[in-house]
Amino acid sequence: MSERLISENVCRQFQSGKEIVHALKDVSVNIRANALTILRGRSGSGKTTLLNLLGALDKPNSGKIFFDSVEITHLAESKRDLLRRYQMGFIFQSVALMPLMSAYENVDFGLRVAGFDPKERKKRAEDCLNIVGLKKRMHHRSHELSGGEQQRVAIARAIAHRPQVVFADEPTAELDTHMGLQVMKVFKSLVEDEGLTVVVATHDINMMEIADMVYSLEDGQVVSTI
Repeated sequence: MSERLISENVCRQFQSGKEIVHALKDVSVNIRANALTILRGRSGSGKTTLLNLLGALDKPNSGKIFFDSVEITHLAESKRDLLRRYQMGFIFQSVALMPLMSAYENVDFGLRVAGFDPKERKKRAEDCLNIVGLKKRMHHRSHELSGGEQQRVAIARAIAHRPQVVFADEPTAELDTHMGLQVMKVFKSLVEDEGLTVVVATHDINMMEIADMVYSLEDGQVVSTI
């Protein structure tokens, strides 16, 4: 199985007043293609910082990051924008759905932003909502959906433009155990049925057992790999 993403000795520092905070220290990870990888750690461990670097949302102070064997560490911002728009999908703890739009309209809006072929948008939006088990709820607005359903709409929106990799930052943090399990099953099906690469930053121990690989972080360093 080939690597989709690689970080080599990545360091990330932030200025906090007069102090320098070392968010990541010489972190090296291999994210396999068509697999579910978990970045595990408590708040402040560096998992979200690493997710942002792998997703080209931020740049390291030192070290290298590769996407499909191409180094993206020092790409121009315009090229990073294109990489994120066409090759990557993002899911955040706050689902950030448009409240006045239906589930279908939220996914369709994401496709419009990505410049998806107008002739294929309707079918693709419906197909993605079907993948996450919400085709019968596609015309409901956000406030008419449960927390788990809203997160599944966010997943449908993130995968609609057919990215190579999907990043999720604490996607189950605000969900109860039952709804969290629904979301986890969707991630697993995306890997097994859709062939996607999924990277999740979480402290939810329930997600560990469905992962293909788990990197545990503490104080900005990888302390174990399972």
